[in-house]
Amino acid sequence: MLSTCFSDVCSGLSYYYVGVLDVQDHYDSPTRTYYVAPTFLGLSYMVILAAQADRYHAVAAPFAYGRRMTRGRTAVVIACIWVYAFFIVGVNNLVTVSAAKKVTSIGTFVCNVFTVVIMIGLNIRLYVIAKYHLERELPSPERESKRSSVYLIVVVAVFFLATWLPIFLHIIVCNFLGSSCYSFRNEGSDPLRVLPRVNAVITPLLYLRGCAPLRETLYTKVWKALCPTRSEPR
Repeated sequence: MLSTCFSDVCSGLSYYYVGVLDVQDHYDSPTRTYYVAPTFLGLSYMVILAAQADRYHAVAAPFAYGRRMTRGRTAVVIACIWVYAFFIVGVNNLVTVSAAKKVTSIGTFVCNVFTVVIMIGLNIRLYVIAKYHLERELPSPERESKRSSVYLIVVVAVFFLATWLPIFLHIIVCNFLGSSCYSFRNEGSDPLRVLPRVNAVITPLLYLRGCAPLRETLYTKVWKALCPTRSEPR
């Protein structure tokens, strides 16, 4: 969550530059961000995919998960994602424009494969496993809470796919064809590039709406700390 929050904040700051200040963030643009701005958004994307795979592992093999995914290994996974992302930034800035477009096309294609496998395949499998376990439990408030969590996973995955797949498919087609495929004035007027930023807003709202423990933690740990006077009952 810390990694996602930090990458989303950096993505928002960089999006202000490319979206509001009328910047063309292309490979050969004199006002480009040298591939840094889209990298922050991509980091958020990769961490969300890793979290979905982590959730599936925890549900499908809970006992093995407790032994394998320690705090240190989780930190290593997140560190590898950040190192890989900025390694690609370095590659894109050191090679020619045509080579950078090919690297982006291949990387985006691989991301699409992971998206389909993780967000569709694993989530369907996760939903089936969780529903099977819920049907074996006796009716209780805890069971209803688990049921809400299962539905929340499905809803988050659907919104994620709806906002990310259009831009990924667009990048693959355009880069392999060797053309930009569109003539929007800047990043802020391109609906395909706006959608992933919308997902960065929708996903936290969905979690807050569907996860009661998260709402309680936000209220007790954040809201009370920032506004202690407003938190007191009248």
